[in-house]
Amino acid sequence: MKKKVLAITMAALMAASLTACGGSAKETTAADTAAAATAEEKAEDTTAAESKDETSAEAAETGAAKDAAGGRLIMATNAEFPPYEYHDGDAVVGIDAEIAKAIADELGMELEIEDIAFDSIIPEIVSGKADMGLAGMTVTEDRMQSVDFSNTYAKASQKIIVTEDSEIASPDDLKGVIVGVQLGTTGDIYVSDLEADGTTVERYNKGFEAVQALSQGKIDAVVIDGEPAKTFVAETQGLKILDESFTDEEYAIAVKKGNTELLEKINGALKTLKDNGTLDEIVAKYIKAE
Repeated sequence: MKKKVLAITMAALMAASLTACGGSAKETTAADTAAAATAEEKAEDTTAAESKDETSAEAAETGAAKDAAGGRLIMATNAEFPPYEYHDGDAVVGIDAEIAKAIADELGMELEIEDIAFDSIIPEIVSGKADMGLAGMTVTEDRMQSVDFSNTYAKASQKIIVTEDSEIASPDDLKGVIVGVQLGTTGDIYVSDLEADGTTVERYNKGFEAVQALSQGKIDAVVIDGEPAKTFVAETQGLKILDESFTDEEYAIAVKKGNTELLEKINGALKTLKDNGTLDEIVAKYIKAE
């Protein structure tokens, strides 16, 4: 009897032990599963965070690149100088305007053109209100005191306009007469040297105003760049251009003195535009070969 009771008791204890072991195994498996799920979720979160960080970094890098290449490029000019710059409705067009646009495109920037008085262009650049000046501007020692210049992008000459019946036949004949120029231009600078010889210089804000004064008999001659001279004479009866030039010169782009970064970018763009033929195409569009 005691043996039977003992056997039953032992069986009960073993059953309890097995039940306890079985429950522990199940609980451990569930805990392991939960832990694994949690670890997987954390891994996914970490991966997602890293992916997000990488995307943000790429976006920031792209944005920085755009900021470095983008922005506005402000060009100061005087749109009274055909075919280099003039008005077509509300737009400023011409050789310089197209060259500036091509440079801006090369630099990944947006061009903005400011039309101001010619003698205000350099002060605008010096003050930082404009990035560059394109206005058929010749490199001179005086101007180099205030601004830096790019490589040459065009060659030009100062021409003398007179009436068809004028006795003025060469630059030497300008001594002692009344000569009209556009204020602040190279013509103004060079003709001013003749004032010591008795030449009277009449200065006008716009080139066509000087030509108009000549046509009306108020002055004896006009000194102005060759291509605008051709345009003005073609549009005004009774005038002619002398064969002999007053001076020969080269055009360049003015930038703020010391702004070597922009100057190098502009020179690089000019070289590209010259090498791929864009500069010649722009000039040929406005100036026909004779």
